[in-house]
Amino acid sequence: MIKKIHHVAYRCKDAYATAKWYEENLDMKLVLAIAENSVPSTGAPDPYMHIFLDAGMGNVLAFFELPTQPEMGRDENTPTWTQHLALEVDSMETLLAAKERLEKNGIDVIGVTDHALFKSIYFFDPNGHRLELAVNTALPGMNEALDEVKWEMLEEWSQTKRAPQHAAWLHDGSYKEMFK
Repeated sequence: MIKKIHHVAYRCKDAYATAKWYEENLDMKLVLAIAENSVPSTGAPDPYMHIFLDAGMGNVLAFFELPTQPEMGRDENTPTWTQHLALEVDSMETLLAAKERLEKNGIDVIGVTDHALFKSIYFFDPNGHRLELAVNTALPGMNEALDEVKWEMLEEWSQTKRAPQHAAWLHDGSYKEMFK
């Protein structure tokens, strides 16, 4: 039924500054800007600027600037590390170059973090949205091993709310021996 994600939309503080930041730091080009004085789906009078950025391979990241709404915030009951947008890069070299570029531009970067299946870095955009750049590093057999236990893990979690150990190898380092 679903073909793909058409776009993902977030709120921003300043559409112009957001578009410039994404182009400068992540090479994501501005592909479309739409401004309206009322919301097409509801008819509510609420002027906005809606921008769309190229996230590669037909993926689009969009933002709304809403000047008449209260200042944007975040869900204070959710830790900042939880809600984020992860974007894939093509190689470890690209990931490291992006880290260097971000840091050169004064952006604090966490990582490189090894998740066994991928390595990633984390940082915030000027709107306070947490972003992750990730490069796939899974060894042959890893994804298949996880596929075999996914439902068991989910069932155990739903009953205990404790981390199942079916795939402890992801973070204890033993994957390096298991998947040579």
